[in-house]
Amino acid sequence: MAETVPVAPLAPPPPRRSWWGWGAADKALSDRECVALGALVPGAAGTPLPVPDVRSTDLPDVRVAPPASLAHLMSDTPPDRVSHTYGKAYRDVVRALRGELGAAPDQVAFPRCEQDVVDVLDWAEAAGVVVVPYGAGSSVVGGVEYRGDRRGGVLSLDLSALDRVLDIDTTGRAARIQAGVLGPDLEAQLRPHGLTLRHFPQSFEFSTLGGWLATRAGGHYATLLTHVDDLTQALRVVTPVGVSESLRVPGSGAGPSPDRLFLGSEGTLGVITEAWMRLQDRPRHKASASFLFDDFATAAGAVRAIAQSGLHPANCRLLDQGEAALAGVAGGGRSVLVLGVESAHFPVADRLAELVALARDHGGSPAPAPTPPVAGSPAGGRTDDSAADAWRSAFLRMPYLRDGLARMSVISETFETACTWDRAEALYEAVQRDLGAVVREVTGAEAMINCRFTHVYPDGPAPYFTVIAPARRGSEVAMWDEVKSAAMDLLGAHGATVTHHHAVGRDHRPGYDRQRPEPFARALRAAKTALDPAGILNPGVLFDGERG
Repeated sequence: MAETVPVAPLAPPPPRRSWWGWGAADKALSDRECVALGALVPGAAGTPLPVPDVRSTDLPDVRVAPPASLAHLMSDTPPDRVSHTYGKAYRDVVRALRGELGAAPDQVAFPRCEQDVVDVLDWAEAAGVVVVPYGAGSSVVGGVEYRGDRRGGVLSLDLSALDRVLDIDTTGRAARIQAGVLGPDLEAQLRPHGLTLRHFPQSFEFSTLGGWLATRAGGHYATLLTHVDDLTQALRVVTPVGVSESLRVPGSGAGPSPDRLFLGSEGTLGVITEAWMRLQDRPRHKASASFLFDDFATAAGAVRAIAQSGLHPANCRLLDQGEAALAGVAGGGRSVLVLGVESAHFPVADRLAELVALARDHGGSPAPAPTPPVAGSPAGGRTDDSAADAWRSAFLRMPYLRDGLARMSVISETFETACTWDRAEALYEAVQRDLGAVVREVTGAEAMINCRFTHVYPDGPAPYFTVIAPARRGSEVAMWDEVKSAAMDLLGAHGATVTHHHAVGRDHRPGYDRQRPEPFARALRAAKTALDPAGILNPGVLFDGERG
């Protein structure tokens, strides 16, 4: 049955957000911690870049003012403009630290309901104001930074006030949810009903449902329901030419899916305001185990066998020797495979035993004895494997470490992809060899290049690479750009996607342009022209020019 969800308290208020870097301001590394971290990277700067005072930042003049009818929804205060200037990519962090904020929006709008979104878009279209939809700003691909001609003004459309679960269908396990809700608030509203969306990206605490949908985000779980696409039942989207609301059904063969048009559209075709999402019962049975492998290729073979076994582990993270050492999970040049299973209804010991047998049969040896159970999974459950717990802690801390390295003028680039199993080993070796050569040429130093598999499918893995190398102070962004470009070229040459779950944004545009078929590109441009005839919605993402 469907029920209207009463207004209920949300999760505790989130900590104060960092305007220049990742996550919570109080979790950023101190100057002393930055220096200690930089000492681990030969060639790093000796002192950290200072964090500017947001009150003294140099912002461009405000070029457009809202009409009186919308003024109560708008802000042009420096803190609001600064915090909506960039996402959280490496190049964003470095530019923010340097006080380079010329891309700051002129206005930030905070709609309180869908009609406010309609009214803002109507005004912006008539006034020629660019509109950049904004969830929580965790984009790492330049998805929320306008880089074009600013003459008409730029508005950041912050949907954070649209943050409620509106209806729950307990019979069909689905909910109608506003797009601006943050991950923790969403789960807090579902928890009294014993339900969960079960979508936990690394950015879970600092990203929104609408952002996940607009970027086709990948979650924490390694198999089956890996992307938010899999959880989407219907969408409601405000476009400059009208509101699109898809039919809420479990499945349909009626032509191309309207939802698929807007999933991954990154705010270029419309503003997602609501979605019916498929839910699940909260898991009660969990277990995990970890295995060590002497080499990455053998470990990858074990992962392939597991991915093709039909056992569908919730977690199947493979860390190469560098990643395992960096996370403090294992040393001695060994790779680590972290396995996890869970169920809302049935014990999972037998399924874990089958996975353990597969890992053993393919050369894995059990990790050291586990510690007692501890709290720690993104869903708030328990595990019984120390390697899994160590990895999870490192995983959530990684973005803060990236910011600390940025302050020490160290390039810390991550890029993720997916490829078929027959290409995986060659891709892994090419990244180590060829991208390593590029980093040496660009920076004059050896790079640390690590890899992990974040998601696995029967037909291939999703490798996630981390590149760490010292940069010249003042040239960090230019060097990062060269490394990023080389990485995209390398992925294309090996038949891998330019992104598995981080979206396209502006940073991945060159690789995306090469990857997508030209007839499809023409169809997308036609859709852009039809839905956004004035070309005001997030120009430069997915398409060229103000009109796509």
